[in-house]
Amino acid sequence: MSYANAASDVAMLTGIRVSSKTQQRLVQGHDFPLPSAVSPIPEACVDGGKVRLRTPLGEISVWRDYKAIVTPQGLVANLYDNQFLLDWLNAQPLETPITCLGDGHDGIWKMIAGIALPEQRREILDWYHLIENLHKVGGSLKRLRQAEDYLWKGRVDETIALFAAMKRKQARNFCAYLEKHRHRIVNYDYFQAEGICSIGSGAVESGIKQIDRRVHISGAQWKTENVPQVLAHRAAYLNGLISQ
Repeated sequence: MSYANAASDVAMLTGIRVSSKTQQRLVQGHDFPLPSAVSPIPEACVDGGKVRLRTPLGEISVWRDYKAIVTPQGLVANLYDNQFLLDWLNAQPLETPITCLGDGHDGIWKMIAGIALPEQRREILDWYHLIENLHKVGGSLKRLRQAEDYLWKGRVDETIALFAAMKRKQARNFCAYLEKHRHRIVNYDYFQAEGICSIGSGAVESGIKQIDRRVHISGAQWKTENVPQVLAHRAAYLNGLISQ
């Protein structure tokens, strides 16, 4: 909830008045703990969300991307400072390989490239984003079902062959997308059946939604310099490292 609503609740529940400005100062001045792994981290999901930033009076507010990394040990988020997130993750014990999941966005994979060493990473394109992009092609439902069956088994060449004769821009774009990420398209069927690792980035998307419940409250606009602490506060709460 907003600082103003929290101030009202604290006053009602305790009889003590702590103004919204004081609460904000407390958040901005606090050193929130980060999650710490006691055993090697097997996988990490990377994704991004958006936060609305305040602009000078009279100017339209702007939305900017923040990034988050989610592991079984917890989540960490930051605005602009991707290296902060990478430094935290790389300082933890990591399994070899560590599975890194993401969607098709270039910025996500650029960030994932900073996790561990190339030979230590297993990069997997999120299954649900892959299928979402497949269905953007449109056309024959039979062909789409066949393509989904091929992709479920990691058969990229057979999938591309299904769309090779299509001249629609959506088909060409999808084939280019498959070529670009073919090394990240695994045999999802086998990986899931054997319990090797996750095949979707649902964990980080869930984390993003939980962060957004705070940063997207009605009418919220944030000063750029305050956002990192707001994200740190929310992440610490979601990680169970603080009570409120």
